[in-house]
Amino acid sequence: MSHTLRFGTTLLAVLLGTALAQGGLEAHPMSIEALRQGSYPGSAITLEQTLAPGANYRRYIASYRSEGLKIYGLLTVPNGARPRAGWPAIVFVHGYIPPAQYRTTERYGAYVDALARAGYIVFKIDLRGHGNSEGTASGAYWSPDYTIDTLNAFASLRRFPQANPERIGIWGHSMGGYLALRAMVVEPRIRVGVIWAGVVGTYEDLLYRWRRSPPAQLPPGALRRRELFLARYGSPESNPGFWASITAHNYLERVGPIQLHHGLADTVVPVSFSQRLAQRLRAAGRPYELFTYPGNDHNLSQSFGLAMRRSVAYFDRYLKR
Repeated sequence: MSHTLRFGTTLLAVLLGTALAQGGLEAHPMSIEALRQGSYPGSAITLEQTLAPGANYRRYIASYRSEGLKIYGLLTVPNGARPRAGWPAIVFVHGYIPPAQYRTTERYGAYVDALARAGYIVFKIDLRGHGNSEGTASGAYWSPDYTIDTLNAFASLRRFPQANPERIGIWGHSMGGYLALRAMVVEPRIRVGVIWAGVVGTYEDLLYRWRRSPPAQLPPGALRRRELFLARYGSPESNPGFWASITAHNYLERVGPIQLHHGLADTVVPVSFSQRLAQRLRAAGRPYELFTYPGNDHNLSQSFGLAMRRSVAYFDRYLKR
């Protein structure tokens, strides 16, 4: 995409946002402006079940409310006396796992453990329709539902007595990276984000530059929803204002620091997505870091330890100082 088109699209998004703010247009639920106008109160976090403890932290199945739905997750709390202002905390957003196969305590164990060992409350949320969470698994890219669940999880952590409400970050992988970015552009109180192999391209990228492999990475009905959006709203070329309005890249003006990680051998999400977001963050004057890993797959399996050390250090820089 040329610089002219890129900044022209951003200007379209700004003009559209102004019209929405003045009541001249009705915001689409997927638009960033509509999400910014929404209310995400979260709820008290309920400890549903105590699990076997980690090395230096306690583990629970916990729940919170999002749009009236009961959403579950894995919650870790550091051992020891609560700091005066509370523990720093991280909302942890998982990547795509077929909802019928999803289990709260399965997968991402090493990721959660590394963050929890470093002294963070970690809340790995089960998005609606996953595990025991209520609601329908609608997918991330054509529905605002998962973004809303993420924003309500952040609000719920702010209300959790053990957490420091001013020291909360977000971590996301793959689809979870898409959700983390959207949550950050909507909610500027999210202090910092770390995204691994994130679906963080523009909607033009998602529509035209993403050929996912293996096919199991496609959520059920995703292709149909994509085609419905194109049929209803036209292409980015014919209706650039609409597609600009739902693209997080065009709303980075108040986003917190973001650290990006991507394997160069990732066959699921193109590394160009992270590279393009890094370019946009630089153009917007926002703090960021981008790390790429030669020979690494979608999970950064070959460099997991290095990527996690960098992630923890980034969170420490913004949540512990």
